[in-house]
Amino acid sequence: MSDRETRCNAGGQFMDRGRMNQNGVVQPLLTDLYQITMAYAYWKSGKTDDHSVFDLFFRSNPFHGEFTIFAGLDECLRFLESFHYSESDIEYLRRTLPEGTENEFFDYLGDLTAKDVTLHAIDEGTVAFPRVPIIKVEGPLIIAQLLETTLLTLVNYASLMATNAARYRMVAGKHVNLLEFGLRRAQGPDGGLSASKYSYTGGFDGTSNVLAGKLFNIPVKGTHAHAYITSFSGIEELKARLLKHKLTGVTGDLLELAIKYRQKLSTVLNVSMEESSEGELAAMVSYAIAFPDGFMALVDTYDVKRSGLLNFCAVALALNDLGYQAVGIRIDSGDLAYLSCLARETFERVAERFKVQWFNKLTIVASNDINEETILSLNEQGHKIDCFGIGTHLVTCQRQPALGCVYKLVEINGQPRIKLSQDVEKVTMPGHKNAYRLYSSDGHALIDLLQKVSETPPEVGQKVLCRHPFQESKRAYVIPSRVEPLYKIYWQNGKITQKLPTLELVREKVQKSLKTLRNDHKRTLNPTPYKVSVSDNLYNFIHDLWLQNAPIGELS
Repeated sequence: MSDRETRCNAGGQFMDRGRMNQNGVVQPLLTDLYQITMAYAYWKSGKTDDHSVFDLFFRSNPFHGEFTIFAGLDECLRFLESFHYSESDIEYLRRTLPEGTENEFFDYLGDLTAKDVTLHAIDEGTVAFPRVPIIKVEGPLIIAQLLETTLLTLVNYASLMATNAARYRMVAGKHVNLLEFGLRRAQGPDGGLSASKYSYTGGFDGTSNVLAGKLFNIPVKGTHAHAYITSFSGIEELKARLLKHKLTGVTGDLLELAIKYRQKLSTVLNVSMEESSEGELAAMVSYAIAFPDGFMALVDTYDVKRSGLLNFCAVALALNDLGYQAVGIRIDSGDLAYLSCLARETFERVAERFKVQWFNKLTIVASNDINEETILSLNEQGHKIDCFGIGTHLVTCQRQPALGCVYKLVEINGQPRIKLSQDVEKVTMPGHKNAYRLYSSDGHALIDLLQKVSETPPEVGQKVLCRHPFQESKRAYVIPSRVEPLYKIYWQNGKITQKLPTLELVREKVQKSLKTLRNDHKRTLNPTPYKVSVSDNLYNFIHDLWLQNAPIGELS
């Protein structure tokens, strides 16, 4: 049994690799069959020494936006580190490939690693744009081809998820907390873990996913479900009602204190005690005894105004008498703008009436199938929500379930390769290229420029002709105030060549990179497209090669 199989069997799906955890499912057989059949055909054709260059890129930004966050690079590099077909992999392939596949090919696969591959990439967490390769893979044709599907699956969802999270962060604003609550709605356990990881990358503050917290060191947050409230029918069911004072250690009766305050509050808040639920009160007292320093209660099980807020405030004031401060409430249904304003007004009245100033700062969390449009609408209505718990729409990326990254051969043995199509968007840009981001004097990114690797890089203060790759009349001179080369070599000679950032640093990188974009590129409605261009040299190269490869029609 190989080391990889041992780690998978002993450690479960995710293997502890020190800095971050590597998914044990990510292995060479996590690929499409045609990658392996092509590898055999390449091998039979004597193309084992052919040197190739592949570009991994996407054709359009997701969610009707004009930017994408690149994520998943760390997982790609860990995959290259561990790339090796195990004995059981080879045995499976012997049974799966057609009869007549030569045994020597399986010996070849058994010795194959990624040591001869060079991987160039932009930094993880960087804003990326259509047609600019986010990863370039150089190396022997067979191994570079075999990497395709796995690299795509590692980058596609990660980048989509990070972008979705970044958009939520922008519409919510920097002063509102965002929590990912989507594990139960995600596409399986792998989807749930990836969603937690990359939503944090994109700007969320925490997750309800406990395993993601352990694996990726993401803050975990949570309250309780409606089931906890409805599991109590009345105060007579409380088996524990006593709580020691936080400072003095003197035991107090939390239920008795809560009932006393509930009577006072019914007058202050003009709410009838008869309309409120005693079962809800009992549940809140029980939960407060379990978590006196972290008491946050769900208040919409029965009625927020007539029951939930009354019972919460009563228990919170009782906790205050025993030296504790409640954290806040969660609202999971109803008119979130109205109810959050009602809750804030209630807390302010209680703070003033009972001289408990921290009541003014109680946290209001809202959940309930929230999406980007919901937050924008709540902003317009003037809500008082401090934190959003977002699940389904975030983790499933319902507005666009796939990013659509592709992996295209652009050079073989030093010769450029181009894929033509009647759909211009699907025509590839051939050859080994470099990419640069050109900045204006105010610090904002102006344009991304692709060049042939043989060209001299653009220089600060020097005029550069930037052309649309396919529309001849679209061109402009740019005089950059700063030039940023986008690619670094991350993998070469069988090892990672850059110090990889922690998840926390990638998260910071996302926000820094977004700040380089003008606001009109980031706005939700009709954002301005960001320009991606090619050099004059590359433009002519593309179109000459296009003419050379395009068949000439004949009319008769």
